Amino acid sequence: MKKSYFKFISIAMISILLLGCASTSDNSKEKSDAKTLIIGASPTPHGEILNFAKENLKSKGIDIQVKIFTDYVIPNKSLASGELDANYFQHVPYMEDFNKKNNASIVSVGGIHAEPLAAYSNKIKKIDELKSGDIIAIPNDNSNGTRALKLLEKNNLITLKNSNSDIQTEKDIEKNPKNLKIKTVEAAQLPRLLDEVSLAIINGNYALESKLDTNNVLFLEEISDIEKHVNIIATREDNKDNETLKELVDFLKSDKTKNFIRERYGKAVIPSN
Repeated sequence: MKKSYFKFISIAMISILLLGCASTSDNSKEKSDAKTLIIGASPTPHGEILNFAKENLKSKGIDIQVKIFTDYVIPNKSLASGELDANYFQHVPYMEDFNKKNNASIVSVGGIHAEPLAAYSNKIKKIDELKSGDIIAIPNDNSNGTRALKLLEKNNLITLKNSNSDIQTEKDIEKNPKNLKIKTVEAAQLPRLLDEVSLAIINGNYALESKLDTNNVLFLEEISDIEKHVNIIATREDNKDNETLKELVDFLKSDKTKNFIRERYGKAVIPSN
């Protein structure tokens, strides 16, 4: 009887051990089958778009780990050092400037979206209502200030001396039929001035942060106006052929993601072509 009991116990223990090994083996196989990408991103809209992709790509065995950054320097340094597989926060001119200053080899593997400047107003419903001497607030940095002036010109509010110039200021305005007063303000502060000015040209990300109605704009940049400012998925030169990364980019450029972007962000974010 004792022998039978010990034999039973031995068989049971061996079975448990075998099951444990099998389970460990299965878990290891499942882990090895997962295709993992660690992506650095700005919180909005980049991180949110990546989390949308994460949920949709799980079924393909792709594990996207989104690491949020609130500055524009560390994401590229972390990518260059190998801590990240890719990042999503910048456009090509910024990337090229970083490469030049840091002797880095970061490349674009796909343009995903652009954040257009748009005209918002709490005082008028259409630009025909602008009166002589009305104030228009625009960003005070060279890049966005130039974009804002070109957008005003495109909508026949002003004429610039040389529209092709890379840098434009209010001093470059040649014609101003309504004698509009251009007020330059730090970009992040523009949404707060909507009760004080007739119209403000606001960046998409600041419009979102301020919870403005991004579908209710007077006019805005089109993707063709800001092609070079399209936000990209960037990686290192030696990782540009990563197949999992290609699958992510394909999904981010898909109609499903484009519809998500349009529905969630209105006119503050436009999908790239």
